[in-house]
Amino acid sequence: MVRVVERGYKYRFYPTPAQAGLLTRTFGCVRLVYNLGLQARRDAWEQRRESLGYGATSALLTDWKKTTELAFLAEVSCVPLQQALRHLDTAYNRFYKGESRFPRFKSRKRSRRSAEFTASAFTYRPGELRLAKLMDTPLQVVWSRPLPEGVVPSTVTVSQDRAGRWFVSLRCEAPATVAPTTEKVVGIDAGLNRLLTFSTGELVGNPRQERRERGRLARAQRVLARKEKGSRNREKARLRVARVHARVADRRRDMLHKVTTRLVRENQVLVIEDLAVRNMLQNHTLARAISDASWRLFRTLLEYKATEYGRTLIVVPRWYPSTRLCSHCGLRTEKMELSVRVWTCTGCDNRHDRDVNAARNLVAAGLAVTACGADGRPQRGTTSRAGDRL
Repeated sequence: MVRVVERGYKYRFYPTPAQAGLLTRTFGCVRLVYNLGLQARRDAWEQRRESLGYGATSALLTDWKKTTELAFLAEVSCVPLQQALRHLDTAYNRFYKGESRFPRFKSRKRSRRSAEFTASAFTYRPGELRLAKLMDTPLQVVWSRPLPEGVVPSTVTVSQDRAGRWFVSLRCEAPATVAPTTEKVVGIDAGLNRLLTFSTGELVGNPRQERRERGRLARAQRVLARKEKGSRNREKARLRVARVHARVADRRRDMLHKVTTRLVRENQVLVIEDLAVRNMLQNHTLARAISDASWRLFRTLLEYKATEYGRTLIVVPRWYPSTRLCSHCGLRTEKMELSVRVWTCTGCDNRHDRDVNAARNLVAAGLAVTACGADGRPQRGTTSRAGDRL
């Protein structure tokens, strides 16, 4: 039986002026409806101790369209507006479960500009995509890769980034990538001097994408600071700054995609460390370099690719002393400064590279946690967390 996974396909497209105008208005209406729904739910609870759900806010949306002040909401497709209320309901449910904080109002300047269309609001044919209210003209999508044969998207999300680029994301259920089973196990230690160090001794250098563009970014920001607020020249300068940031993010994402894909194709079990990135960013000396390394993105990519390829991803807790343990004899060093890159174990006189030693210890810890059965093979297609069992 073919295993099916949910996958997203993202493409860039170039809208006509009419399409861009309607989609821009749609983004604004989506943000407004989300904020109105959030305000209505807050007022209902604070004033009447009444909990509103999606059904109640959807009925309010119908009433809002009938008012003179909000009649413009009927000019755009109703589906993205209803999806905004569904997303608000999901945000509340996640808050009640303790998975996220209380929903916040969306800002016009900082919130993501996007709108989600369900199957009733778009038509898709291979090489052609049309949206509700724009059925006359298909979107000029750059189909950089085709969808799998016979796959039809369930939702379409249109978005525009800060650099002014337009994207469309198609969510589909597609056959999972089949990879041959292997016995290889790899430990991965993340760092700054070296972005990644594997237990095999392989090193992946840190490209420091933000540092490469720091001079160009500083010049663009100085130009932006001199422009009058609200002027067209300021908007042009803002776009130049955003394009530099977008170029850095694209290069970083491309590099991490290539590394993570190779890792899940070649290894059956992957072991990483649970890093407290948010806490590390409190160190203002290293915060910029840590953000540039993008360890969180690396873990996110590795998690979903391991699931799709049927690999096992093990996350060792952050308090496990992988750096201070000798991978040969197990002797634990009480303290080791960050500046120490190579050290010699006092118990067995083995000389260790700090990062390679940590990666090898991660492998040992991960396998100790997930060992099962007589042969000790980990289960496929799972993500394990070591917890207190170490």
